[in-house]
Amino acid sequence: MRALPHVRKGDTVVVISGSFKGKKGKVLKIVGERVVVEKVAMVKRHTKASQQNPQGGIVDKEGTIHMSNVQLWDEKSTKGTRVKITVEGDQKVRTGVKSGTKFPTAGM
Repeated sequence: MRALPHVRKGDTVVVISGSFKGKKGKVLKIVGERVVVEKVAMVKRHTKASQQNPQGGIVDKEGTIHMSNVQLWDEKSTKGTRVKITVEGDQKVRTGVKSGTKFPTAGM
């Protein structure tokens, strides 16, 4: 059984290691064990001309970062936080380990 991811689409995260350390952004997409973060890990892609992009050429887009290299951004403490999943009643809630901040968990 695979563990639930500690970050979800739409969360604000901060990169904690690697060449993009310290950058903050919103999770756009989760691809397996990796995440695409808005305006972080930009890569250049050479694209053919198509109907969406009639000119073609070189396009900047977000690359992926491994999920272990990001932490959930806690507005209350203004830094990244580790999260644990606690059960309150009949639903699961992500809770900051040190701060105790509760993060929304729609769809868990």
